[in-house]
Amino acid sequence: MWKICGQELSCGEKRQMLLKPGMEDYEIPATLICGQEPGKTLVVTAQIHAGEYNGTPAVVRAAKEIDPEKLKGNLLLMHCVNTSGFWQQHWRTLPEDDFDLNSDYPGRSDGTAGERLADWFVQEIFPKADFLLDLHGGSVNEILTPCLFFPKAEKVTEASLSAARALDVPYLIASEAAGGEYSYAANYHELPGLLLERGFGGFCREEWIAGHKRNICLLLRHLDMYESDEPEVSFEPKVYERTVYLESERAGLWYPAVNENDPVAGGQLLGRLEDMFGNILQEFYAEGDGRVFYYTGGLSVKKGDSLIAYGLEEPQEAGIHT
Repeated sequence: MWKICGQELSCGEKRQMLLKPGMEDYEIPATLICGQEPGKTLVVTAQIHAGEYNGTPAVVRAAKEIDPEKLKGNLLLMHCVNTSGFWQQHWRTLPEDDFDLNSDYPGRSDGTAGERLADWFVQEIFPKADFLLDLHGGSVNEILTPCLFFPKAEKVTEASLSAARALDVPYLIASEAAGGEYSYAANYHELPGLLLERGFGGFCREEWIAGHKRNICLLLRHLDMYESDEPEVSFEPKVYERTVYLESERAGLWYPAVNENDPVAGGQLLGRLEDMFGNILQEFYAEGDGRVFYYTGGLSVKKGDSLIAYGLEEPQEAGIHT
């Protein structure tokens, strides 16, 4: 027997439903699967950023294929968390209040829509889970190579990184963030988890969908919850303990000088900002040798906008830009 989200499932039961996260007018399509045998509880979420599409069809496919008679433990698959943003093509935050579920936790029960949704996760989901997988992709103006983030939270880092190594993602990024869905759960509820990035540009491509679904299956196997026909990972992923996140200090026209997955050398030009007359406002150089995870591909940027994220091979002392 499994009780969660006001539902009670018997062993070997699969249930499709619309969850109401503390708001009668807000629904999250979900599949709940109670395994025939006891085991861990895994929660998988897709589209907390509404324009990062690939996770949703991956979760839909996994939900349809998983046989509860062969599952150990429990599985909560949320097909699309930011449903209002999805239907309104709002791309990232909740359109009701511009709340970002990847940075604005913990929320509150009597707050705005996003605050109530975050609080619902805190109260109803995190205490009943053993592992959390959050599926993402590059935003509409963000070009990205497959990578994942694992939390640098003392009590869950080991379990999270062990799971990350079982997936077929080449770059594993240590994150000190504490305000997003998986990161808040890790830091304040001691819940191990991962944020997996695959795809970009507001597109939904078959290879990205298949990649997300494959990693759901690989994680289930790692957690000893479900057998998978997916082949073992054939490479050793690279762990990056330090990542540089470049942001613009002013509005301007952005011209990147690198691509996603490019290796970079210390002192290499990463990109520049110009004004409308072609005058250089700012140039960005690599602090040290590393690898580009993602960058903004659009021309227009505002002050504080993300420009590039790259991992360093080893910590170095240097300036970021001039």
